[in-house]
Amino acid sequence: MVALSIEEIMKILPHRYPFLLVDKILECDDEKRIVGIKNVSMNEPQFQGHFPGMPVMPGVLQLEAMAQTAGVLLNRVGQKTGLIKPGAIPFFMSIDKAKFRKVVGPGDQMRIEVDITNLKTRTAKFNAKVFVGDALASEAEMMCMITDAKVN
Repeated sequence: MVALSIEEIMKILPHRYPFLLVDKILECDDEKRIVGIKNVSMNEPQFQGHFPGMPVMPGVLQLEAMAQTAGVLLNRVGQKTGLIKPGAIPFFMSIDKAKFRKVVGPGDQMRIEVDITNLKTRTAKFNAKVFVGDALASEAEMMCMITDAKVN
C-alpha cells in the first residue's frame, strides 16, 4: 500500500487552492482502491456563504473530493498498467445514487474511500464514500471519461 503527501498529490492533480480537496492519501493499492483525507477548515471560502452562522460543507464539494481522490487512483493505475497516459485528466460523465447522510463542517476530517468498479481505456466507473469518524456522511456512484489533456 502506498501513502502520498500533499506535494505528491499536487504532482498528479491539476487542482490548486481553493479547489484542491484532497490533503493526503492514506493508502492506495495502485489497482482499484484508494483512501484519502480532506481536513475541513473554517478558513475555506465556501463557509462564508454556506451558511452564515451554520457552516456546512456543500455536497457538491464532497462529490468533487471523491472525484479528485479517484483521479489520483486512476493516474496511479495508469502508471502501473499503461492503460491511462501519464498525467491524463479524468472529467465527470455521471453521478448516480448520490446520498448525503451526515452534515460535514469545519473541524471534521473526511475519509474518502474509492473503489474502481469498471475501467476501460477511455472511461472509469467507481463507488465512493465519505466518512467522518465511523459515520457515513455521503456516497455516490460516478463515471468519468479519461482525456488526453495533460497536467502541466
